[in-house]
Formats: sequence, C-alpha cells, structure tokens
Amino acid sequence: MKPYKTDYLISSIFRSLLMLVLFIMLSGVVQAERIKDLSSIAGVRSNQLLGYGLVVGLNGSGDKVNSSPFTKQSLKTMLANLGIVVPPGVSIKPKNVAAVTVHADLPAFAKPGQKIDITVSSIGDAKSLRGGSLLMTPLKGANGKIYAMAQGNLVVGGLSAAGADGSKITINNPSVGRIPSGASVERSVPSPFADGNSFTINLNQADFTTARRLSESINRAIGPGTSHSIDGISIVVSAPLDVSQRVSYLSMIENLEVVPDEAPARIIINSRTGTVVISSQVRVSPAAVSHGSMTVTISESTDVSQPNAFAAGTTTTIPNSDLTVEESGQRMFLFDPGVTLDEVVRAVNEVGAGPSDLVAILEALKQAGALRAELVVI
Repeated sequence: MKPYKTDYLISSIFRSLLMLVLFIMLSGVVQAERIKDLSSIAGVRSNQLLGYGLVVGLNGSGDKVNSSPFTKQSLKTMLANLGIVVPPGVSIKPKNVAAVTVHADLPAFAKPGQKIDITVSSIGDAKSLRGGSLLMTPLKGANGKIYAMAQGNLVVGGLSAAGADGSKITINNPSVGRIPSGASVERSVPSPFADGNSFTINLNQADFTTARRLSESINRAIGPGTSHSIDGISIVVSAPLDVSQRVSYLSMIENLEVVPDEAPARIIINSRTGTVVISSQVRVSPAAVSHGSMTVTISESTDVSQPNAFAAGTTTTIPNSDLTVEESGQRMFLFDPGVTLDEVVRAVNEVGAGPSDLVAILEALKQAGALRAELVVI
C-alpha cells in the first residue's frame, strides 16, 4: 500500500504543478496584445494635404477689406478665371467671403474617386464661417502636386453673436468647420507595400525585449527564420513574391499575439499643470525623507495718534505690522529597500504632501541616488 500512496502523492503534486503552469500560461495570454495594436508597417502611412480657398455665402461675418486685403485679391483672381472682369475703380467689399486654409489627411492606399474629410480654418478676421460654402480648392502634398479637390457646405459647431451695446457671446470656435467627405481624391500615392521580398514592422514604442518577442512569435507561427529584429523598433519579415498573397499573409501576422515587455521605470512631471505620473516599475532604495512647510503670515494695520485737545500737535497715522511664522511638524518618513509605487504614494499621502511637495521629494530622491527611475519633466 505504501508504494501506491507514494505514487498517488507524486501524481497529485504533478497535477498541481501542471495546473499552476497552465494558469501562468493563461495569464500571459490574457495580457497579450495583437501585433497590429503594437506596431505599424513601414511605408503604410497617411499623407498631409493643404490648400488655400474661399468660403462664400456668409451672413456679413466675412473678412474686412482693410485688414484682410488678400481676400479681395483672391476674389478678383477667381472672378477673372471665370471670365468676369471687374472694372477699374470698382471697390469690392467681400463681407460675405472669407479666406481659409483647408487641410486633410490622405489615407494609405487611397484611390482616385474616394472621398476624404476636410477641415476648414479662417486665416483672416472673419467672425464666423457658419452657413458658408467652400469653393473648389485644390489640396496639395509636400511635393507641390495636387492630390485632392475640396468643395462643399461647412458644418460649424461654434456660434458667435453680438449686441448693439457691445455685448458679445461666443460658443466653441465659429471660425473652424469641417466638411465630411468634402474632398475627392485625384491622385494616389505610391506605396512600397508591394515592392521587394520583405516588409518591415515598426513598433509604436521602441523596446528591445518586445521586438525580440514579436520576432519569435512570427517565427513560431510561420516558420524559423521568417523574421528577425534589426534594432529595438524594427523587425524585418519575409514576404511572398506574389503580391496577391501579401494581404492574407499580413492579416495573419498582424493578428498574432505578443506579450509586450513592461515599460521602463519612469516618472513624468508636468510642470505646467502639476500632474505627476509614476510607472509601476519605480523603486526606491533605503532613504529617510523629512519634508516640512513653513508659513509666513504678515498682517498690516494702522494706528491713529490723536493729540489731546489743548496740544499743538496734529493727528498722524502709524503703520503696524504683525508677523507670524508657523512650521508644520511630523513630516519625516522612511523608505525601506525595494519600496514599490503603492508604498511611495501611501507615504506621501499620509504626510499630506501635495503635487508640488511630491515633485520636490522625487527630485531630492533622484539627487540622492535613491530613486531607481528616470525623471522626465515636460
């Protein structure tokens, strides 16, 4: 019976260990992320487009002639292109016209005839673009070529109104509007997606460990030697020579799951808003911190010196200052070895330190060499 009990005990321990391993593996899968959420394909990107145009049909809220002369010049040029010659000496007052810039993002693989959204912004002194229509405006890329043509009625979320007595109310921003599907693509941008026998995957955030794990994940799914990391952000993956097979091939790869490595220990301090963000990997070496605040209060009062009735003196005022200094106590706390983020925050909260106090404590710990993290001030 003893050997049977021993075998049964060993089998139970083995099953327990197996369950523990499976639990750890399942926990890792839950934390995994798709490759498409961690990276992008080199060369598959959007391109920025920019154009200059005119918005017409405004209800007297357009540009003024004196402060925006380019609006008047643009209107004359447009009329001349349409065959209308403005007689000399005739003054154009385009109070219903506004000069605007039009910008948009041209998505990757966009083909001629497709529609894209555009944003229209006033560059003159127009009060509002509400109710206006954008006239045909060419949108150019950085190389000066026209890639889209924009035109349509604006959707403006802002509102501005003024009274005769000078009172004024403004809601949101009435000088910026959008036109959904307001531009037609006229030219496609060449993409290197179909060139060569490989493509490159770039991580959104550089990390050598994540790059290695991503390459290993692809090699396990496709085959050894399919991919290799060239640095902490780029992974080169072999691709089929047949272009028609690359879409399904890349679709399979981008849906593979990878467990990204944890971010490095870093503390981000926003000096303008006082916001402090501490990553989970921050550690503090043994250190004692004493932090206190001193409050100085000065109150001013005036005393009046009044001579008696038969004296020859005059009434005078005498300034009187009351100075009070207060210093809070019990501000010392101790960090043990390997203190984690939770303990740092708890210790700072217990002494009632605010954001500015926390920044001072973190900077002092960094200078003392007790803070195991990168301190970044933005």
